[in-house]
Amino acid sequence: MFLYGVSLMAVEDVNVTFEDQKKINTFARNTNRMTEFKDEIEAKKKSLQNLQDASDDLMMAEDDTLNIPYQIGDVFISHTQEETQEMLEAAKEQLEQEIKELEGKVSAIQRVLGDLKVQLYAKFGNNINLEADES
Repeated sequence: MFLYGVSLMAVEDVNVTFEDQKKINTFARNTNRMTEFKDEIEAKKKSLQNLQDASDDLMMAEDDTLNIPYQIGDVFISHTQEETQEMLEAAKEQLEQEIKELEGKVSAIQRVLGDLKVQLYAKFGNNINLEADES
């Protein structure tokens, strides 16, 4: 797991203004949001893979008259194989759209973080650490 550290080394000739502190706080908040979005993307990708696996298994079923239980919330509802396949496809499309939206948010945050890094490193140089720390 990687954590992004925002830390200033104690140096007497570096003055941290209120605006600098706001930028550092914005960097930290956006880093946390990006991490949350990335975790959500991974969870949705796992769900998408599970739906794909279920869809593949359903295609292999030889009995078209078989009713397939499909979970909606806490309840299982039986549908025909064709109806279940359509529901799986709709669920996959929904997840793919959600993943795409989250990836767009991550890209936007990465652009903001890049701009903030440039500004903060320009002022503080090696006295600030905005890189990923392993933990």
